[in-house]
Amino acid sequence: MAQSYGDMLQPALPKEMYVDSGHWEVERDRAIFGSWFCVGRLDELGLDIDERVAVVDVVGESVLVTRDGEGQLHGAYNVCRHRGSQLIPHDPAQPAPAASATRALRCPYHSWTYTLGGALLKAPHTQTLREFDHTQFTLHPVAAQSWRGFCFVHLTPEQATPLGDELAAIDARLQRYPLEHLVSGRRLVYDVGANYKVLAENYNECYHCGPVHPELSRLVPAFAGGGQDLAWEQGIPHREGAWTFTTTGTSSRRPFPGLNEHERTRHKGELVHPNLFLSCSADHVAAYTLWPQAVDRTTVVCDLLFDADEAVRDDFDPDDAADLWDLVNRQDWAVCESVQRGMRSRAYAQGWFAPMEDASADIRRWLLPRLVPREGGSDG
Repeated sequence: MAQSYGDMLQPALPKEMYVDSGHWEVERDRAIFGSWFCVGRLDELGLDIDERVAVVDVVGESVLVTRDGEGQLHGAYNVCRHRGSQLIPHDPAQPAPAASATRALRCPYHSWTYTLGGALLKAPHTQTLREFDHTQFTLHPVAAQSWRGFCFVHLTPEQATPLGDELAAIDARLQRYPLEHLVSGRRLVYDVGANYKVLAENYNECYHCGPVHPELSRLVPAFAGGGQDLAWEQGIPHREGAWTFTTTGTSSRRPFPGLNEHERTRHKGELVHPNLFLSCSADHVAAYTLWPQAVDRTTVVCDLLFDADEAVRDDFDPDDAADLWDLVNRQDWAVCESVQRGMRSRAYAQGWFAPMEDASADIRRWLLPRLVPREGGSDG
């Protein structure tokens, strides 16, 4: 008799997808560069103001994101069409320069100048060239769109579907959280010695919560039971008397206005592949952006987002949330690094998913179709 999906072990991705640098390069080119990638919050990037440009490093590719005078976002590779100089010099080993005000993009090498939308405006000393067509020297485009206060880029724009279409289901589930109006009250940054997929799989299951997160499991007792049959649509309830992710389970901050009865006392979580995690409490949201650095290393930026009116209060103090999240984060990163070390062993070939880990298998459903070369596209 055939077993149903829910009562049998399922194979995870094979070892090489976590430890092999050659596979990592293919995955980066086909999957990450072929998907919408979150590069942070618009206000943190300085792109909440018109006529601005920001530089972001997307897994080794330097990208310019601009906001023109009409508030429209644009993206382009940070490469002049003349001789390849970066329009805004940026060494990925150094922090990206802060967003700057500008009405045009001028290459510092030979002063070729472009609009914020990427069209060539001026190329000095080309006036006498016959049949010089400015329209043939537009910057190489990158798609750029925003969603609920977050900025996303797509490095293969001809393959991109509208961001709103891709996130419609998540948008519906989080519709009452005022994500676009929140501000960062605390930023936590981590260098994690693990493949970004290990972090995503860990985030998307709670089989590990009991042994790895005892403090969190006391706050949310349902997590201690392995995470099976959790009703994420309605949110996960806290212990009696608790209603948010803080060290005490309570806070002096008020819940976001507009939340429904469940959301005022429960927790919701979403994963936006490949690199955005959202953990929504009634009074704050923990937003994680993952920045893959290598096959076995990931930078994680955790922004704790709060209501703007709460954040300007004299008594505003995010420590009650930050202390809990930092504890839980460090517990997660330690076990993820242990997984990465174990995967390098000659004894390891492939992992398995138990039934309560079904959600973490989503990484396979997202990733595997993207590894197939598209017709007419690069072979990676």
